[in-house]
Amino acid sequence: MQAAPGNAVFATATRASSALPSTLSVRPPSVTGALRALERLLMRGGQRTARRNAWTAVLEDRRRAKDRREAQHVLEAVAAPGPRAT
Repeated sequence: MQAAPGNAVFATATRASSALPSTLSVRPPSVTGALRALERLLMRGGQRTARRNAWTAVLEDRRRAKDRREAQHVLEAVAAPGPRAT
């Protein structure tokens, strides 16, 4: 198939597009993929360490709160009048 001299650009584009496989498709990035990419960008180096330290602090705060609740329960049981379980 010979293209007319004025249609050289069209003929080149047609040949280039026919060379691509028909199954080639570009999917838009998923929300999950975008969030992971953003996290990788933001959590470089020291950021990762800071995040890990913050989570460790949260877990430690929860443990101390649980200990306080248990101690409060024991103190209330001792202060309450009535028979005591031994």
